[in-house]
Amino acid sequence: MSGPPGGCRAILSVRGLHLTFTSRAQGGWRRRQVRAVDGVDLDVYEGETLAIVGESGSGKSSLARLFLGLVGPTAGSVLYRGQPIQSLRGAERRAWRRKVQAVFQDPASSLNPRMRVETTLAHVILEHELADKNAVRGVVAAGLNAVGLTPAEEYMPRYPHQLSGGQQQRVAIARAMALKPRLIIADEPLSSLDVSVQTQILDLMTALKRDTGIGLVMISHDLAAVQSLADRIAVMYRGRIVEIGADALRRPRHPYTQALVDARLIANPRVARARRRIVLSGDAALAPADASGCCFRHRCPRAQPACEAAPALLSVEPGHLVACHFAGDDDDKAAAPALYDREPEKLG
Repeated sequence: MSGPPGGCRAILSVRGLHLTFTSRAQGGWRRRQVRAVDGVDLDVYEGETLAIVGESGSGKSSLARLFLGLVGPTAGSVLYRGQPIQSLRGAERRAWRRKVQAVFQDPASSLNPRMRVETTLAHVILEHELADKNAVRGVVAAGLNAVGLTPAEEYMPRYPHQLSGGQQQRVAIARAMALKPRLIIADEPLSSLDVSVQTQILDLMTALKRDTGIGLVMISHDLAAVQSLADRIAVMYRGRIVEIGADALRRPRHPYTQALVDARLIANPRVARARRRIVLSGDAALAPADASGCCFRHRCPRAQPACEAAPALLSVEPGHLVACHFAGDDDDKAAAPALYDREPEKLG
């Protein structure tokens, strides 16, 4: 775990977190255990933006569901201000529910299709007694104006199907912000939107963070988006965090992080042809699912016998942690120049 930014305290923490599913093997009836989250320790601090990246199936969304209490862990604990959320009762549990909100990937499916925008937001406000009935309409209008849906009176009588995808996502953000949370968990909030709309939503999140001081956990495949928004970036692979830090994408120290950076598209074909890349072989889902050793060793171009033992997530620089036996080894940098001989091109 990297240290708190600016001395802030953790609002959410996970310790020794595991989440295991039972699923059928491909092409047969035999069942197997899938470790969606495999021993994660992580802190999320007030006022920071933490991005969680990784390929599909790496455990990002499962970790988000654990943060929100939508599923219970197989082992380990999720802590809200130091208390396990499973033990929260009464006023403490309501406080957690209000202070930690979610924005989901598909805004259309997260909004009730039979409720107008005004009704959707008013229900949240009245349920949590944030305003009396006479003042609700004004609070709804202020919330819509805050997320750029202006004039609010134009959008309040609409149903979700009468809104564009970007407008639906703005309503979802307004609904989350209505409770004045301290942290929003955003699970792929840009993936269902057009590129131009993605930029608008990203700008909105940046403005909300600047104006309200809210914290954000952003789960995304878009490395350029998280690079522009995040204070820290956590890289997940097969349920484990393999690298975390502010410079995880600018100066990747884990081979998997370097492979993610190298996989991005570059508009200039000459630069794309000239760059030296790590190209991974095989499929993460088909690699042996054993709990021992480095989770990446079956695809890693630098795997050695030492990788049969699981590496700890250790600091290689202040605030930059890597789970690799060779991340801080100067001799190994000479042996693997493709990883270390250049600064990665600027994302975007």
